[in-house]
Amino acid sequence: MQIDAPTGCISDSFPKTTSTADVIPGRPLPLSPNSSHPMSAAAARAARRLLSCRLQATTTRLLHASASQGAAREASESFIHPAAVVHPDASIGQGVSIGPFCTVGPSARIGDACQLHAGSHVVGDTELGEGCVVQTGAILGADIPGQTIIGENNVIGHYAVVGVKCQDLKYKTGDECFLHIGRNNEIREYCSIHRSSKSCDCTVIGDNNLIMGSCHIAHDCKIGKHNIFANNTLFAGHVVVEDCTHTAGAVVVHQFCHIGSYSFLGGGSVVTQDVPRYTMVAGDRAELRGLNLEGLRRNGFSDQEVRRLRKAYQKVFMPTVTSESSFEDRLSALEREIELSESPAVSCMVKSIRMSFDQGRRGICKFRTWSSS
Repeated sequence: MQIDAPTGCISDSFPKTTSTADVIPGRPLPLSPNSSHPMSAAAARAARRLLSCRLQATTTRLLHASASQGAAREASESFIHPAAVVHPDASIGQGVSIGPFCTVGPSARIGDACQLHAGSHVVGDTELGEGCVVQTGAILGADIPGQTIIGENNVIGHYAVVGVKCQDLKYKTGDECFLHIGRNNEIREYCSIHRSSKSCDCTVIGDNNLIMGSCHIAHDCKIGKHNIFANNTLFAGHVVVEDCTHTAGAVVVHQFCHIGSYSFLGGGSVVTQDVPRYTMVAGDRAELRGLNLEGLRRNGFSDQEVRRLRKAYQKVFMPTVTSESSFEDRLSALEREIELSESPAVSCMVKSIRMSFDQGRRGICKFRTWSSS
C-alpha cells in the first residue's frame, strides 16, 4: 500500500519514483528523480533554494530575539564585584555596577544604572539618583542622623567627600543634618560638600553646576543652577550663590555673603561682602570692577540690555570725586529714571543691591570713586 505525502509539503515538488505497475505499454517510461530532464532538475533546485531561504530567515529571527533578550537581561541585572561589601538591606536598582572594595551601607539607596568605581563608598541614609557615577575613593554620606539626597546623572569625582558632618562648632552631636543635590552636576576630585549645621536647615546645590577640583562648600550653603566654580573655590557657611555665576581659581567667600546671578569673581579674590547681580569683583577684599560683560554676552543678553546695564552701573557706582550725592541718592535717582527702571535686568540689579542692605546682610563690595579729569 502506498502512502502519499501531505498536501502542500515541499516533497510534492519532487517527482515520484516509478514502479512497474505504473508502466503503460506503448508509452515512454516516467523520468526518475536522478533523471537529467531539465524541468525536473530546475524544480529540485528551486525547492532547495526555497527551503534554504526559509531556514536562514528563521535562524536570523531567532538570533535577533535571543540577542535582544540577552541585552535586556544584562541591562536589568546589576553587577556587584565579589570584593565589594554591600549590606543586604541596601536598596540596589537595576543595571547598577559596583566595583571591588566598595561599601554600601544598610540605609543606602542606589538608583538604576549607577556606577560605583573601585573603592568608593555610600554610607548612612544616602539616596543616589539614576545614572550617577561615583569615582574611585569618593565617600557619599555619613553614619549620622539626617539624610543626603543626590539627584540623577551626577558625577562625583575621585576622593570627593559629599554629605559628611559639617565643620561648625554649633553642630550638636545627634542633631539631624541634611544635604540635597540636584541633577546633572559634575563634582570633581577632592571636593568637600558638607551637610547643614542644624535640623531646621539644609545645604542645597541645584542643577547643572561644574564644581572643579578641591572646592569646598560648607554647611547651609545655597547654590543655584548653571554655576562654574574653578579649582580651590571655598565657600564658608551660609553663603548664597544664585544662578550662572563664575569664579576663577583660589576664591574665598566669607560666611553669609550673597553672590548675585551672572557675576564673576576674579582669581584669588577674598570676598567679604555681597556681589550684586551682573557685576565683576576682584582683589584681596574684593572690589567692584565693572559689569561681567563677557558673562552677559555668553548668556544671551542683548546689546540693548547690556547698554542699559552699563548706564545704570555708571550712574550708581562711578560718581566723580566732585559729586556730592550719596549712594542712596544715586540709587533712588536710578529707580526714578523711567527708561532704565523699565528694563528687567536693571530692575534685578537694583533689587539685588537693595537686598544686600537688609537687616542681617553684609552690604555690597566696595567700589572706587572716579576722577572727572
